[in-house]
Amino acid sequence: MSIQMLAQELYRLLQEVEKIEKQLGNAPPEKKEEIKDKLRKISAERNRIRDALDGKIDRQSKHHIS
Repeated sequence: MSIQMLAQELYRLLQEVEKIEKQLGNAPPEKKEEIKDKLRKISAERNRIRDALDGKIDRQSKHHIS
């Protein structure tokens, strides 16, 4: 996946995390666990994409420095 595609996916996931955090804040108590689980999954995906993007940028900058 290209850096641009990773960055776009990361941006989408960041927005999704914000949206779910707002839902969690406004959720009735009986829905909070379900929303927390969704937030946990989206946050993990966000972190995975962020790590992939950081790795690509690091590899690319090292390649250009050599």
